[in-house]
Amino acid sequence: MSVSSIDVALLKKMVINGAINLKNNHKEIDQLNVFPVPDGDTGTNMSMTVMSGVREMNNCESSSIVEVAKVLSRGALMGARGNSGVILSQFFRGLYVGVKDAQHDTLSIEDFMACLESGCQIAYKAVMEPVEGTILTVVREAAENTRKNLAQFKSIDDLMQCYIKEAKISLNNTPNLLPVLKEAKVVDSGGAGFCKIVEGMIMALQGHMLEAVDEKEQKKKSVASSTDTEIKFGYCTEFIIDLKKPESDEKELKSALSLLGDSMVVVRDENIVKVHIHTNRPGRVLEIAQKFGEFVTLKIENMRLQHSELVNGANEEVAKPKKEFALIAVCFGDGIVSTFKDLGVDYVIEGGQTMNPSTESFVEAIKAVNANNIIIIPNNSNVIMAAKQASSMVSDCNVEVLKAKTIAQGYASLMYFDPEADMQTNLAQMNDAIENVISGEITYAIRDTEIKGVKITANDYMGIVDGEIVVSTEKRTDALKSLLQSCINEESQIVTFFYGNDVSKDEIQSLEEICGEINHDVDVEIIEGKQDIYSYIIAVE
Repeated sequence: MSVSSIDVALLKKMVINGAINLKNNHKEIDQLNVFPVPDGDTGTNMSMTVMSGVREMNNCESSSIVEVAKVLSRGALMGARGNSGVILSQFFRGLYVGVKDAQHDTLSIEDFMACLESGCQIAYKAVMEPVEGTILTVVREAAENTRKNLAQFKSIDDLMQCYIKEAKISLNNTPNLLPVLKEAKVVDSGGAGFCKIVEGMIMALQGHMLEAVDEKEQKKKSVASSTDTEIKFGYCTEFIIDLKKPESDEKELKSALSLLGDSMVVVRDENIVKVHIHTNRPGRVLEIAQKFGEFVTLKIENMRLQHSELVNGANEEVAKPKKEFALIAVCFGDGIVSTFKDLGVDYVIEGGQTMNPSTESFVEAIKAVNANNIIIIPNNSNVIMAAKQASSMVSDCNVEVLKAKTIAQGYASLMYFDPEADMQTNLAQMNDAIENVISGEITYAIRDTEIKGVKITANDYMGIVDGEIVVSTEKRTDALKSLLQSCINEESQIVTFFYGNDVSKDEIQSLEEICGEINHDVDVEIIEGKQDIYSYIIAVE
């Protein structure tokens, strides 16, 4: 199948297939994390970002390719998670700009080339200090080198085959641009995720539509004092349909419906297929299904109805005046969340290390705190871009993003927040606190590697100080002692431990003694963090 232009239907198929291909392979991308820690999430972040755009696009019934591209861009923007996810959302924003500039109902080879270049340009603008050897390099070099061969292309297929070839060449070269990638013996995970999307797009051009692997994604929800559980997809939709072409239609039907909701089950017996899916657009589901055959039975139930009645009866809200200051923080672990709230945080978005929150999560939090001045404490370097993207989307309040990249830094900064001071004074004081704290973490390795001279074996315990692995050893107590020796000096005054779910009481009781052997004047604070993956999160001040 060879096509010379892209209409709105084909654009949708390409993006959907690209999203499904990434979703089905996101764990492979997660494993490309430079640090061999069990919270590598680039593939997950990118998948959730593009899936957010796809869901909005699927809900758009417009026949305008410009409108569809706009909705896709907006959905990806709001669903963007992690740095790679934010960059990917900006690529799709650039794609929309290119479609809009083309001013056609269909995109020619030249038009789509311009869209790919626009995606690259907008993605670069989103990053204040672009680093080569990342997804940015892959999208740039793929576009630049494809442009050189544009005159040779007779179809969109030719264009995309060249584009993916150049993208993969660029991806394979990323370790030569970033030494940390070469040392870890991996390619850039963001670039690899982008290649999965492009590969899926090419499959769509070839008529090969993928089916999303049925996987229950664990959803992290924002934690606030008055937050209730939300039903993501509200309509339980069931029907039996008599297919026109059983074997081919079943696969296409599953592919078409798989991104409209969750909990999907499709069972076929000869030409009869029974479908069950939870969705927010039951009408759209039925409209798509009817193209494949005739309904035998159908049933739709509103799962939100009872929940909504209970919530509306119990939580009647009264409009409240804006408060002057509010704090929003990203945390994980029940004990850490509780500690941050006790220190004055108004709204906690649960996540960070193991699940980066979306741009939309930050926007919702900003609205929920209802304040004139808001400080966001990201506590993770991979969260800062989404937080800043959200802050640029609100205009009725002053939002600043603190440069806290770890839980330890965020914890230290809260000690210097003064609700009576102005924004600039608070930012200065809190950022000073961040500069004067050393962050330590103990976690386990998921693979063998070597990083900056530290040899790491799978299942070893690693000590990480301010983002760098300083020790890797078989015993956790040995890793802890070595890490503390790197962190504590004669000027250290306080060491705060947030201990995780896997730490025993006997081990906890030895913490003061270990610290005292290094500096007998240091004060030790021990807090039950109740976090997974990280045995210890440590702040040394």
